[in-house]
Amino acid sequence: MRRTAPRPFARALETASLGLAPDTTLALVQRCWGAAVGTAIAEQSAPSAERGGAVTVSCRSAVWTHELELLANELLEHLNSELEQLNHDASVAELRFVTARL
Repeated sequence: MRRTAPRPFARALETASLGLAPDTTLALVQRCWGAAVGTAIAEQSAPSAERGGAVTVSCRSAVWTHELELLANELLEHLNSELEQLNHDASVAELRFVTARL
């Protein structure tokens, strides 16, 4: 009997954790934030709240808050594209940026 190579733990953990997250718009946004905005932005910001289709994103500094406000339309487009791949019902109408501790 031939043994296959073990699969990476990170992939197994990711598969197992998908069922643990709530099926809310905020949870979906948090899950795909890095893919939608890129690593550099994701390291400096994180979605922290959602209400009525508006997602609040906490940013590490006022400079990042201002920069992301300028990129809001582009980020919103990328985010909704990622959300469409995850769940056809979820979409974000607006991004709001605040300076907060991450």
